[in-house]
Amino acid sequence: MSETITGPAHEATADDDTPARVLTGGAEAIRVARELLPTIAEGAAARDRERCLPHAQIRSLSRAGLLGITVPRDLGGAGVPASTVTEVLRLLGTADLSLAQVLQPHFAFLNALRLRGGAPAREQVFGDVLTGSLVSNAQAERSGRTAHTHATRIDRDGGRYTVNGTKYYATGSLFADWLAVVAPADTAEGPRPHIAFVPADHPGVRVEDDWVGMGQRTTASGTVHLAGVDVPAHLVLPQYLTFTEPTTYGALAQLLHTAIDVGAARGALEEAAEFVRTKSRPWFESGVDTAAEDPLLVQRFGELEVRVRSAEALLNTAAGRVDAADAVLTGEGAESAEAVDATAEASIAVAAAKVVGGRVAVEVSSDLFEVAGTRATADPANLHRYWRDTRTHTVHDPVRWKVQHIGDFSLNRRRPPRHGQI
Repeated sequence: MSETITGPAHEATADDDTPARVLTGGAEAIRVARELLPTIAEGAAARDRERCLPHAQIRSLSRAGLLGITVPRDLGGAGVPASTVTEVLRLLGTADLSLAQVLQPHFAFLNALRLRGGAPAREQVFGDVLTGSLVSNAQAERSGRTAHTHATRIDRDGGRYTVNGTKYYATGSLFADWLAVVAPADTAEGPRPHIAFVPADHPGVRVEDDWVGMGQRTTASGTVHLAGVDVPAHLVLPQYLTFTEPTTYGALAQLLHTAIDVGAARGALEEAAEFVRTKSRPWFESGVDTAAEDPLLVQRFGELEVRVRSAEALLNTAAGRVDAADAVLTGEGAESAEAVDATAEASIAVAAAKVVGGRVAVEVSSDLFEVAGTRATADPANLHRYWRDTRTHTVHDPVRWKVQHIGDFSLNRRRPPRHGQI
């Protein structure tokens, strides 16, 4: 049975009126994320096992000011670079991949607002985010020839628009204050993708709590029904224009997915090490008193550590490339040759990091059981949540196509396409 939710689904707490902090810079944002990790990690296994949605944890992120870190400085925010957001999501991913995933569309669509929103939209949505509001996506559909074919429509009626349709796998939608609805709207050249920013408490919005994936059980990825949702023109953004010029829109979106995978790989490795140190027994042929002194286990942990550090290094490199491209776009403008080269390099660097990061996350979360032993497979321990989560998240975008674009760039110097997925 699915539960129908209307409007924002933050659970009420005694401190609902506590204002969100406004963070001032990247170092502060990372410090705050680190401080929250113990409370995020506490109960993560139980939340997954019981499919208990992390309302309180989302609220703690909101009150701590982490949702507002990309709000531009001219609107009162910290305006942190991509590398800071990447580190925040990587840290959260070490504790709870599902929780970290809730924030990926939030920051991705705020980037779309930064790129395409006019002053009224920026002031309204960024202003709400600075007070703790969460933006979630309403993007994927099940009908159509591909996952990016949309039956949902954004129809213009004078100075306003109306949205009708159904969206699936809407990550974080049960926590949302705003829904970023992606669908075609008519232009002089025909229907083109737009983003409508819709208040989640609009009477025409209905969200179902019906996610049944084997992993990411607490991402609140419900089905969103939109019926006669009227939206003022300033909240409908011409997303299709983003792909007519060099930007880091796709690179940032994919970078944040990568950060989540790499964080989960580190989390799984740390969980495996803790289990071996405290619960595993040495193999009788090892001749040692504890599993942690087994030379073959030490060797295997060394191999896995190298793999995780390799993924972390590629993630850091990719984040630096996105920062560098953003600096060029700010200084030189979108049409310069330097901007074209910098954004292409950012996309390729992110694609490489995502290929390796995803593979390492799945490998480590599976090998956790090899190194920890039979006891680790006990269902009450719920250590398989790492594998279920990483395996589910890493099929979000097929890495085989990223490898193709990397190879084409390496061999033929052909820049990757501009479609938001690389």
